[in-house]
Amino acid sequence: MPAVTMVTLDAGGQTLWLLPERALFLPDSDTLLLADVHFGANGESLGVLSDLVRRLEVTRIIFLGDFLHAARADPAAMRAMVRWREAHSALELTLVRSRLDARVVEPPAVLDIQAFDEPLMHRGLALCHRPHPIEGAFVIAGHVYPCVSVGGKGHDWHRLPCYWFSPRFGVLPAFGTFTGMQAIKPAKGERIFAVGVERVVELLPRPRRVEADEGTKGRG
Repeated sequence: MPAVTMVTLDAGGQTLWLLPERALFLPDSDTLLLADVHFGANGESLGVLSDLVRRLEVTRIIFLGDFLHAARADPAAMRAMVRWREAHSALELTLVRSRLDARVVEPPAVLDIQAFDEPLMHRGLALCHRPHPIEGAFVIAGHVYPCVSVGGKGHDWHRLPCYWFSPRFGVLPAFGTFTGMQAIKPAKGERIFAVGVERVVELLPRPRRVEADEGTKGRG
């Protein structure tokens, strides 16, 4: 199996691992952060999550909003979630809710998930569903479904999910695949990390274009 390539950042006094599985890991507390998982849309996410739990030795998962795809999950999908929970009964599961959401879908009691309103403070980080400034804390959130366009061979362009970081917040890509995406145009001081199949890569700002005659101004 090819080795995955992640990016390591420091923010809010914590070390962050940005993973190509569109999840953020906090190694100091063995905690995995997931945004917008939309469980019930398909079965792929549970398999990816199991691999992450095993590989990283995760002890706690915090879901940053939008846990279920619909108020009434497909019965087969719900049975799969219950089986997954039974196989990982030692995991601590937490859901962060947004008070601004018009309709909050609570996780079924059988999944044994603690739910809290945002922000949930975690070792100097403010964990939210929607990104918004919180005084004295670095915010980690979802909700936006950020993506970026990158050029390929033959001038082909591809839209890739991305991590979006500013000096005050970080936004995770949606963990669930049954979502749309919103293109991000980073402002000065912001950083974008594109997510490929097996790696996360920072996209550096494009150099300023210099006109051919700019360097000759004032000469002669």
